[in-house]
Amino acid sequence: MRHIITLIIALSLALKGYSQGCSDAGFCTMGAMKPDQNYSKRIAIKLRSVELNYYKGTSLLTPIIQAMTVDFTLGINDYSSFQIKLPYQWINGTLGDNAGLGDISLSYTRLLKATNGWNINGTLGAKIPSNDSNAKVSNSNTGNVEAPIHMYYQTSLGSYDAIAGIAAINSKWLFATGIQIALTENNNQFVWSGFAEYPDQDYLRKYNRGIELKRGIDVMLRVERNWRFTNFNFSLGALPIYRITKDESIIPGTNERGKLDGTTGMALSILGSFGYHFDVNNSVKLIKGIKITDRDFNPDGLTRDEVLSISYIYKF
Repeated sequence: MRHIITLIIALSLALKGYSQGCSDAGFCTMGAMKPDQNYSKRIAIKLRSVELNYYKGTSLLTPIIQAMTVDFTLGINDYSSFQIKLPYQWINGTLGDNAGLGDISLSYTRLLKATNGWNINGTLGAKIPSNDSNAKVSNSNTGNVEAPIHMYYQTSLGSYDAIAGIAAINSKWLFATGIQIALTENNNQFVWSGFAEYPDQDYLRKYNRGIELKRGIDVMLRVERNWRFTNFNFSLGALPIYRITKDESIIPGTNERGKLDGTTGMALSILGSFGYHFDVNNSVKLIKGIKITDRDFNPDGLTRDEVLSISYIYKF
């Protein structure tokens, strides 16, 4: 009964929460940095799985971002695995609608060491853009002329990214850290003047501009406590993500690139998850969280007000 009461409290926190979320930038759910990982005392990782994930996020403004992702994890040998994530996104908001293939995530994870009840795993990966993040809309807000939409509405970040991370995991705890570096800028050309017919110009200017944006470097830390039982588990954790260098873009009205003030800083979330295992092959998982802090300036469109992630996992 004590375990059931604890579970209800933890799940209630998860369902009521709000989250910055990092599903869009991507590296928080890749390889060694994934939440709610399985731990095995065996050295061998022979992990093969396919995960179908539904994601919904509400932004700080009106766009609602949804995605369906197919996440494959394939064991290469007793010590390493390969992961590929293929998302399809659709976005709806007052400025317009957009849908399409999201960025492709690839990662390689290897067991580095297993000792004293802990596994140490390392990951190297990359994100490949599905488009140049300059999709356009034509509606009454644009005077029925095609205009590039803000990054909130784009299905791709539009840049090639390099990713690396490392994690320590045992039967109760997960500690992970990682870094994501945008290697290229995107081609987003959103400007306020493209939506001159939008009736609320004060609201429109809340969309931070970043023409041909190159995101700064992100560093994340995941601390997670997991409680596991026969058929279910739940976890509580913290996920701070710190942008340590400024974003860079073309300054509106000029042809020069410059650093954008307010784009560094920490986005902190408190996260909760619940998983139920039907048998050794089939399980479901829910993840949600509480947003604590945001960065001041967000031209990349990654900030979320609320995030919900529901997954079905088949292991083989």
